[in-house]
Amino acid sequence: MDEIAAHAGVGIGTVYRHFPTKEALLTEMVRLRFQEFAELAVLAEDIVDPLEALETTMRRSAEAVEGDTGFQLAMMGSNELEWEGIEEQKAALAEIVTRTISRAIAAGVVRDDFSFEDFAMVMCGTTATMYFKPGRADWRRYLDLMLDGVRAA
Repeated sequence: MDEIAAHAGVGIGTVYRHFPTKEALLTEMVRLRFQEFAELAVLAEDIVDPLEALETTMRRSAEAVEGDTGFQLAMMGSNELEWEGIEEQKAALAEIVTRTISRAIAAGVVRDDFSFEDFAMVMCGTTATMYFKPGRADWRRYLDLMLDGVRAA
């Protein structure tokens, strides 16, 4: 928390007034990202091609966190998050992405057993590759490999 305060150019008291615990700070950071992911998914819903809509949602979400090591670490240490503080944003994201997935399944372009839970795991896996291989591996390649596995045969 001291490092965060110093980086933000505020006193430690200011940080603790807004975020009484490290978990509260992480939760807020992730809550804002999930809200952003939902906004990106809404924009992608307008794409006519259902496969492109799903892939665009995934790529834009990944691009949004590409340089955000704090978010990457928060997701990998998700037991430190207060998920009840993120439920509304997660539910909104799930609703939008589920519609996009359903449309892609109905069009026959995505496996019929692909779900929002699978989407979440693919995105977590993509985020993990960003953290563990920065500059040495391209997360886009891993996302492409996972998308190949999601597409209908």
